[in-house]
Amino acid sequence: MTVTIWHNPRCSKSRETLQLLTDRGLDPEVRLYLDNPPDPEELRRALDLLGLPAIDLVRTKEPEFKTEGLTKDSPEDMLIAAMAGTPKLIERPVVFANGKAALGRPPENVLSIL
Repeated sequence: MTVTIWHNPRCSKSRETLQLLTDRGLDPEVRLYLDNPPDPEELRRALDLLGLPAIDLVRTKEPEFKTEGLTKDSPEDMLIAAMAGTPKLIERPVVFANGKAALGRPPENVLSIL
C-alpha cells in the first residue's frame, strides 16, 4: 500500500499524524507541500477524495487568507488557486492511501483510509 502525506514538520498535528503512520509500520511518502505545493488539479483531486468543499481545506485564520482577498464565500476556483499559490493556506496534514484521502485533524482520522 502506498501512503502519501502532505506534511509540514513545523505543525504538531502533521508530526503526530506522521508518527501515527510510522508506528503502524508504514513508510509514507512525505511531501513537504510548502516546498512542493500541489497544483490546482491536485487540489481538486484531493478535495474530491476528501469529499470536502475547498473552504474546508483552507486555513482561514492565516493572515494570507485576508491579504489574498478571500472570504468564506469565495468561489471554489478562487480558493483552489489561492491554496496552490500560497500553500501555507492548505490545512494539514492530508494523507492519501487506497484511493482515498483523510485530513489528519485529529490524527486518528487517517486510520479510516488505511
